[in-house]
Amino acid sequence: MKRIIDHFLLEWKTSYNRKPLLLRGARQVGKTHAVRQLGKTFANFVEFNFEKNSTVRAIFETDPDAERIIERLSELTNQPIKPGATLLFLDEIQAVPASIIALRYFYELYPDLHVIAAGSLLEFAIAQVGMPVGRVTFLYMYPLSFLEFLAALGHAHFVKAILRYGLNNKEHISQEIHDTILSLVGTYIAVGGMPAAVMAWADTKLSRETKKIHESLLTSYQEDFDKYARKHQVKYLSLLFKKALEQLSCKFIFSHVGEYKKRELEPALELLMRAGLLHPVTRSAGQGIPIGAQADLDDFKLIFLDVGLTQALLKLNITNWLLNPLETMINKGTIVEAFVGQEILVYADPISKEELFYWQRTTRGSDAEIDYLIQINDQVVPVEVKAGTSLHIKSMSLFLDSHTQATTYGIRFSGRLHEYSEKLHSYPLYAIAKPLTDGNEDMQNALLSLTE
Repeated sequence: MKRIIDHFLLEWKTSYNRKPLLLRGARQVGKTHAVRQLGKTFANFVEFNFEKNSTVRAIFETDPDAERIIERLSELTNQPIKPGATLLFLDEIQAVPASIIALRYFYELYPDLHVIAAGSLLEFAIAQVGMPVGRVTFLYMYPLSFLEFLAALGHAHFVKAILRYGLNNKEHISQEIHDTILSLVGTYIAVGGMPAAVMAWADTKLSRETKKIHESLLTSYQEDFDKYARKHQVKYLSLLFKKALEQLSCKFIFSHVGEYKKRELEPALELLMRAGLLHPVTRSAGQGIPIGAQADLDDFKLIFLDVGLTQALLKLNITNWLLNPLETMINKGTIVEAFVGQEILVYADPISKEELFYWQRTTRGSDAEIDYLIQINDQVVPVEVKAGTSLHIKSMSLFLDSHTQATTYGIRFSGRLHEYSEKLHSYPLYAIAKPLTDGNEDMQNALLSLTE
C-alpha cells in the first residue's frame, strides 16, 4: 500500500542537516507501517515498542544520555546501531514522555544516526514534557487520501489521469471515465481511508467486513480515553465522541450536546482534538493571509478523523454509497463536505500541521457561507462544495465581491466535469488534489510516486 508519506520519509532520510523525526498522527493511520517500509531501504532496521517492552522503557527512564542508550539498545538486540547504516525506530514513545527529551541528545551526539519516533498518543506526551526546539523535525500523517485509495485498489491509471487534467490542460476526461471515478469517490466515502478498512475492502469487497473494522477502531479510540483524560473527564469524552458529529458541518454549539456546561465539555473536546480524532473548521474573516490571523476560535465546525468512521459513528448505512453513489452524494451533502475537508488536510505539506477554516456572513436577508478557505500562494481562496451538479454560487459571488484585496478567484468541487472561468475554477470531487498541489513540487512528486 503506497502512501504519500513514503516520499517525505525518503526525503528526510537524505536531507541536509537531518534531525530526529517525530511522526505525528492519530492511532491506526499507518505510521508504523510507513516507517517499516522506510526501514527496508537501510542496511539495518531496529524497532522498539515502548508499550510492549518494559526493558526499553527502563533504559529511557534512567537518564537521557544518548551514548548509554545506544549501548544498551545494541546489547538488547545483539546488533550494532551504526550512524548512516541503521534506522532506529522508537514506537509508542508516549509511554515514556521523557524519551522525547532524549531525542535532543541523539541529534547532538549522533547527528548521522537516523532516528524516528512515533506514537498513537504522542501529542499528550509532547504537551507533558515540551519539545526539544531546534533538535527534532516533524511529519504529520492522516488516513489514506482518495488518490492513495485509488492506488491501493489498483487504479493508478486514474491517479495519473486526475493529475494530468487541470487549468492549463485543454483536454478533458471523458464523461464515461468521469462517472467511473466519481462512483469510486462514493466507494471511498463509504470505506474511508483507515488502512485496515481499505485493506478489508480491497480483499473482500464486502461492506460488512469494512464495518467490522470501523467498529473495532471506534472501540479502540474509546478505550484510549483512560490513558489521556482525568477520571472525571471520561464521561465528557464519551458523550462528545458519540454526540459531537450530530452537528457535522454546522457551527458547533455546546448546549446541543447534552445537559453539561461548556466549561465542562470544552476541555474534553480539546483532548479529542489533540488525539487527532476531531478537526476544527474555524470561522475566519478571510480578508488576508495568514487566514488564521482573522479567526474566531469560539466559532467552529467539526469534522472527524475519517469520513468512513464518521458514518460508522453516526450509525449511517453505507450501502447506498456503494450501490447508488451519485444519487447518494446529492442526499448526503454534509458527508461530502467532510470528505473535502479531509482531502484538504492530507494534501497539505506534512512538515507542518494544516488548519481548516470557513467563512460565514449573517447579514439579515443576505446570509452566505463558504465551506472552506484555503491559502494558495499569497491568496485566500474560497472553496465551495456541491454534492451534485448545481451551478448555484451565490455565496461564492458575495465572498469574491467583498474580498477583492484578498483573492481573485474561487474553487468549486462538485459532481461536474472541469470548468474554468476567470473567477471560478471548477473541479470534480475526485480532483481535489489538483488545485491544492499544483504549486507544491514535493507533493506533486509524492502523488506521482503512487503510480510507479
